[in-house]
Amino acid sequence: MKLWQNLPLFLIVLPLMCAVICSVLKGKAARGVMTALASFACVAMSVILLMTAGQGKSYIYVMGEVGAPFGNELKIGVIEGLMGLGFSLVLLFSILGGWRKLTKDVAPQRMNLYATMVCLLVSAMMAITFTNDLFTAYVFIEITTIAACALICSTNKGRTFFAATRYMIMNLLGSGLFLLGLSILYCITGHLLFPQLEESVKALMAKGEYKIPLSLAAVLMTLGVGVKSALYPFHTWLPNAYASATPTSSALLSSLISKMYIFLLIKIFFRAAGAEIFAQGIGDVLFVFSLVGIILGSVDAIREHSMSRMVAYSSVSQIGYIFLGISLGTEAGMAAALFHILAHSAAKSMLFLSANKLREVSGGSDAFRDIRASGLRAPLAGLAFGVGACSLVGVPLLGGFSSKVYLAQAGLLLGDWRTTVLLLTLALSTVLNVAYMLRTTLTLYRPGQRYPLTKSPLAKDAPFTGAMIALVLINIVLGVGGGRVMELIYQGIAMFN
Repeated sequence: MKLWQNLPLFLIVLPLMCAVICSVLKGKAARGVMTALASFACVAMSVILLMTAGQGKSYIYVMGEVGAPFGNELKIGVIEGLMGLGFSLVLLFSILGGWRKLTKDVAPQRMNLYATMVCLLVSAMMAITFTNDLFTAYVFIEITTIAACALICSTNKGRTFFAATRYMIMNLLGSGLFLLGLSILYCITGHLLFPQLEESVKALMAKGEYKIPLSLAAVLMTLGVGVKSALYPFHTWLPNAYASATPTSSALLSSLISKMYIFLLIKIFFRAAGAEIFAQGIGDVLFVFSLVGIILGSVDAIREHSMSRMVAYSSVSQIGYIFLGISLGTEAGMAAALFHILAHSAAKSMLFLSANKLREVSGGSDAFRDIRASGLRAPLAGLAFGVGACSLVGVPLLGGFSSKVYLAQAGLLLGDWRTTVLLLTLALSTVLNVAYMLRTTLTLYRPGQRYPLTKSPLAKDAPFTGAMIALVLINIVLGVGGGRVMELIYQGIAMFN
């Protein structure tokens, strides 16, 4: 085995070691370790993506000397490399973009705890991305839940404790549902590793055995992931959690944590349970839930009067797009869902981070009446928010536009009633996206009497400046170079099994 092929295991173990180190360091040093770890993850994932794409095949990393079906293993291919790189970049720029606010919101004596939780999150992110084992994925789902709750309530404010409590309750419910589905699947097949699970499920489906238990297992795991990722109508915990946390935490929650769960669900359906499970009607049910989420999530966003809660509610709609691609049960649908995960992660982290800067130059308020002209007081934040908003609306040359095009193409390949419904929903949702995203963007540049147009003291915030420029470029690359990204996704799908 070549040296670079050990990087996936190193990316899981190293963050655990960093978490231990951060727990005993002072705040500033712990924050430095956290940032260095995120930077290393970006470099390592770039190497993994380049090497797997270059060699044209995936590989298995066996944990220890015991192989399948008793041992644990990782599977690494282009999909894992691409998604891991996207997650790592968003992680790094979320930390840098909220750097100054993080030092204000998190007490110095709590900073090492915050860094510890981020390191645990990195380890869980890598494990979920690479694992070839269903139970290992569940273990790191729980680690992610613990870390996320800590990140939400790190600011030590009453409303964040309330938000973290609701988050914990709903996510524990989701975890319980997922575990029930996992247990049923294990009882039927006797396997936890994805390849053996897939063989067993296909054999049972071919014989017509255990159809109802298999469908129930798939429903429970899908429902569990839906609750944890805020699929409508299981989204009630989301607005308070996203809007009340410190900007870095909000960016991580919306751009990484929910997407990790969905990426795992994609792996389960297309590498473990088998896409044949959609023939049992699960895909149609998920299709309907996705459409409802896309529309009603946008309606809730339109009804909001504060920028942060509007951005939070828009996540509900965008999660619907991802589940919409999955619900099609096709290769094109899965590819579109994976692309939207990348596009939404890059745009949403930028929206939360820039919204915080705009709030800071508006007297600490993000109510629409107070953020008028804030785009002039903080020009870079206004530009970044506008780019992120335009991406989610679907303006050409940005990642969100390419994502909607790929979803529409996947729908056209169906050739049944779902095609018409999908295209109409995409059209209506785009109009709704314009109603709240571009309305907010225009508000940033409307004349405002409440605050004078003075030069923002935030102009010297170098980490924020670098993070915003990088995220804007990522959104443009996903728009202009979307074709190349989709080529990598399809190359990875070919290695999936």
